[in-house]
Amino acid sequence: MNILVCIKQVPGTNKVEVDPVTGVLKRDGVDSKMNPYDLYALETALKIKEEKGGTVKVITMGPPQATKVIKEAYAMGADEGTLISDRKFAGADVLATSYTLSQGVLKSGEVDLIICGKQTTDGDTAQVGPEMAEYLNIPHVSNVRKLIEIKEKSIVAEMDMPNTIEVTEIMFPALITVEKDIFEPRLPSYRKKVATEDREIKVVALKDFKDKDENKYGLNGSPTQVERIFPPTVNDKREMWTGSEEELTSKISSKLKELKFV
Repeated sequence: MNILVCIKQVPGTNKVEVDPVTGVLKRDGVDSKMNPYDLYALETALKIKEEKGGTVKVITMGPPQATKVIKEAYAMGADEGTLISDRKFAGADVLATSYTLSQGVLKSGEVDLIICGKQTTDGDTAQVGPEMAEYLNIPHVSNVRKLIEIKEKSIVAEMDMPNTIEVTEIMFPALITVEKDIFEPRLPSYRKKVATEDREIKVVALKDFKDKDENKYGLNGSPTQVERIFPPTVNDKREMWTGSEEELTSKISSKLKELKFV
């Protein structure tokens, strides 16, 4: 079975500056890590490989330093890795990102199952996986919390829906996004890290895609534009009051009215 896992390098801290012009995160010089949900997706792929055989490829979109998460995936057991990197992809919203990744998937060859984490910690939209599937014209299910059966031509999965638990079977090729409680991710292996230190990481750019229309990628291909984005302000102001129950009750009531909470 050919399995492809989408992974992403995200900031390792919430203290990230925002570009006031483009409204996107400034990632240069910021500590980074693999998106936590993608660890569960990768573990799911490795479990399937151990049970059914095949290969596990990973693909990520980002600047050159994003190869770091591919190397981490190698140390966990991934077989191949591809980095989609081009300045023309910068500033992409979820739709442009999904299209770019879908083009990268087409470039990577035949795939039976694509696995994505439920969402990323720097975007939290949970839209990229399903949008990729739509661009690729393949069936998909989200919020998968359990794999019930992996058949020769299909997969049976249990989905954690808002009010119900649903079981569905989808035919390959297909895409699933997984919840964080599907499997416990393994730790990277030092031996695998050493053994894969020089393993090739394929790098593809816009010129390598079948669709080379620049208007479909990056800021040009993003129908949504960020009007304003800013870090939350820290409010550590506080007041200490003393008095009887009646006095404190009166002060609280007056304060709530002053702040227009009531």
